[in-house]
Amino acid sequence: VCLTCCSRESMVRINQICHKNGIKFFTGDVFGYHGYMFADLGDHEFVEEKPKVAKVSSGLEDGPEAKRARLDPAETTMVKK
Repeated sequence: VCLTCCSRESMVRINQICHKNGIKFFTGDVFGYHGYMFADLGDHEFVEEKPKVAKVSSGLEDGPEAKRARLDPAETTMVKK
């Protein structure tokens, strides 16, 4: 449901109905140079792509550089949130 140009009371009431029924709700309005947008998407899952951390072989290097995690931009992993 997308809602614009309504009173705050109407927005809250319609959002509560949508939330109870698992319906996604968007509302917003613009006032000159200022505006707002609100989205109630309920509970949802998404996947984020992150670079894979390369393993460091122990004992070959020493010092602070050896302890830093190395990111391999060629390989990524998908993390579900």
